[in-house]
Amino acid sequence: MWRRLDRVWRLFGTAFSFMIFGLGGIVTSLLVVPLLRCLPGKERRKVRWVRLWFHHLFRIYIKKMRLLGLLRFQIENTGQLANAKLVLANHPSLLDVVFLISLLPNACCIVKGRLIRNLFVRGAVRAAGYIFNESPTGLIEEAASALQNGDTLIIFPEGTRSTPSGALKFKRGAANLAIRTGFDITPVLIYCKPPTLTKNDLWYDIPPRRPQFRILVRDTIPISYYTTIGGPAKGARQLTDNLVEYFDKELKAHERITP
Repeated sequence: MWRRLDRVWRLFGTAFSFMIFGLGGIVTSLLVVPLLRCLPGKERRKVRWVRLWFHHLFRIYIKKMRLLGLLRFQIENTGQLANAKLVLANHPSLLDVVFLISLLPNACCIVKGRLIRNLFVRGAVRAAGYIFNESPTGLIEEAASALQNGDTLIIFPEGTRSTPSGALKFKRGAANLAIRTGFDITPVLIYCKPPTLTKNDLWYDIPPRRPQFRILVRDTIPISYYTTIGGPAKGARQLTDNLVEYFDKELKAHERITP
């Protein structure tokens, strides 16, 4: 009986959370962003104000979900993010980017190109300086520019959310970017048990119990070696293979101790 009531509560809580998220996007686009854009200062400063707004908004959102009993979370070693520039993370859930932006005040993200056609959010996404993934060539150019301008760039090397129990498959874009710009990688491991809001889940696919997120920020991975092993293409291929091996090993090692 208690489990049934808990699941019903989480279903309504999830619906409420999606509604709040949508309303937050509309309010941000129609009210907050125009106000922030009117403030004095250079363009780069205005972009950072918008990102800071998202940072605090997502922190509140995550805490609200925990308060409603929709999830639990544990975040470790956040000190490693203080000087992080190129953050790479696995992508098990729709909430991954919300968690990461809540930890990074000046995060720049790569977002789906279709958002540019969404009247309610495209203004906020553009104002935050996020990068649309419509063109592979332009994507690398914009991402490199963001890093060189001092942004912290979040990338999910899988390119999309993973499927539970599926093998990790990383695209080479993140490795190409690291080698091209010379920025070391800060890996972030994200665990979620039981799985929720995965690639194949609809919003109302509520897991049998409250999901537990565990987010581990790991030590920086230097990329200098990969810039000296036979050209950028070979270096990116080797770095991608090693990243898959690293994430796979770490995820399996910590899976047994995640509640």
